[in-house]
Formats: sequence, C-alpha cells, structure tokens
Amino acid sequence: MSMIFGNDSFVEAQVLDLVNRERSQALSRREWMHRLAGYGYCIRETEAGDVVETLPHRVAVCKLPAELAA
Repeated sequence: MSMIFGNDSFVEAQVLDLVNRERSQALSRREWMHRLAGYGYCIRETEAGDVVETLPHRVAVCKLPAELAA
C-alpha cells in the first residue's frame, strides 16, 4: 500500500469502490472494519460524519457517503 498525500478524486473513487465492495461482502459492521484493515484502511466516526483513513498513520482519504455509513 502506498501513502496518499494529496487527495485526488480518482484515488477517492477507487477507495470508495473498495469500501463499497467490502461492505457488500461483509456480514456485519465489525467484519467490514476487519476487512478494510486488511487493505490498510479504517473508518473513523466524527461529528461531521464517517471518514475513511489510512492505517497506521490515520491520514484522511475521503468522507464516507451516508448510504455506506448506515
């Protein structure tokens, strides 16, 4: 996995596609988080909404759409 320093819309689309695909295959939210961690990503819950971040450095990649957060 490579570090993402400048948020690019193409990269954000790829990450959201991965997050969406893993969400559709996971049976629970906990499994979903575990599957994302395997790819080097996590989801942090904030007051402004959920944010997809890289692991272990916690660099924000993009905001998670509301339909995926539910």
